Parts: sequence; C-alpha cells; structure tokens
Amino acid sequence: MSLQPGFHTLWPTPLAVRQHGDADALNALLVRVFGALRVTQSHARGAAPGAFFASDDDLLQRVQLPEWQGFVRFVVERLRDTVQQANAAAWPAHALQLQVHIAGMWFQVGNGGAFHDVHTHGNCSWSGVYCVQVDAEAERTAHPVYGAANGVTRFYGPPFAQLGGAHVDMGNAYLQPPHVDVAPVPGQLVLFPSWLPHQALPYQGTLDRIIVSFNASIHAAQGGDRLHGYSAA
Repeated sequence: MSLQPGFHTLWPTPLAVRQHGDADALNALLVRVFGALRVTQSHARGAAPGAFFASDDDLLQRVQLPEWQGFVRFVVERLRDTVQQANAAAWPAHALQLQVHIAGMWFQVGNGGAFHDVHTHGNCSWSGVYCVQVDAEAERTAHPVYGAANGVTRFYGPPFAQLGGAHVDMGNAYLQPPHVDVAPVPGQLVLFPSWLPHQALPYQGTLDRIIVSFNASIHAAQGGDRLHGYSAA
C-alpha cells in the first residue's frame, strides 16, 4: 500500500546490524588481549575480577595491533555507511565527505547473571556494540530462566514510556512492539543512535559475554555542520 499525499511517517529510528567478514580470527585475538587488560586494570583498581567488568574507554590508544586497526576501520566504514543511509533525506550524501570521530571505545565482560540497566549515551550522535564472545545460540537460549532473552541487547522505541499507561488497540498497533531484542552473535556489529534507550539483559553461560562498545560523532570534512545548504565540493 503506497502512502497517500499528505500522509507522513515522522522521526524514524535507524538501527543497523552488520557482520565482520573474518570474525573468528579477530575475536580469538581480542579474547586474549582483553583478558590481559582485565587482569591489569582490575589490579590497578584494587579489585578482583567479578561477574561484570568494564574496561577504561581508551582502547583506541591502548591497543596497537594491526588486527585491531583493521577492526577500527571496519567500524568506521560501517558507521559511515549507516549514517549516510539514515540521513539520506536530510543532506546530500554525494556532496559530503564525512569525518567519523570515535570519542571512546571500551570492552565489557559479563557472566553469572550480570546485566547493564537501561541507559543512553551522551555527548555523541551514534553508538555501537560489537560481540566478541558468547555461548552458541542453542546453548545460550536453553537457559532455564532467561531462555531466548539470555544476554540479548534490548532497544526501547520512542513510544515505550508513553505506552505504560496508554490504551492499545488496532488504531495504534503501529507502535508495537515497544522494544526489540537483538541476540548476541560473535562478529556482529550493531549501530544505533545514542539517544535510543537500551540495556544488556542478564547473561549466564559457559563462555563469558564479551562485547566492545563505542561512541562516535559525525562531522562534515568541509566544516560547518549545517543541516541545509551544502554545495558539491
């Protein structure tokens, strides 16, 4: 059914899911690197590694391996593609060269029911989560309590808060579902606007759930982040 003149669908919520082409080799390396960093940073903080650990957000400066640099390029390229698609109606992508600035990148390790409560990310326009390690799907979803929700990232749409006391019928079915779960898959990169509320649901498994998170801002290389009036270079 095509939209009739005068009908508008406003303020979409973009979300992209991408897969790394050589995730097995990359992730095996990252597990070793992050394991060493976890021990070092836990010792520096005077605490033993527990069910949940979040590293410092300086991975871009701290890790200097060629494989890591290739991973960062993968993130930047996929983010640039996603931002161009999300803003196709707002500015002419062909006329712009984008500068992607990653403000911070860190890893998190969770197990034993660890979770990250609902939150958003500030001082950036886009964020992302890359899955390094987690139990295979069959084992992960067989958890006797968490089931298919074991360790997923849950995104809450803009209408979620309003639906708490709202009347739901056939007339506003377009608001459903109020949240979307993205299952963790090693090698999978999820990109989303930083204002989108999300959480990591409790996870318990044989393998630790290891992810890389980051925040990014996007600017025009020509300078002047105006929404209108760009001219071709």
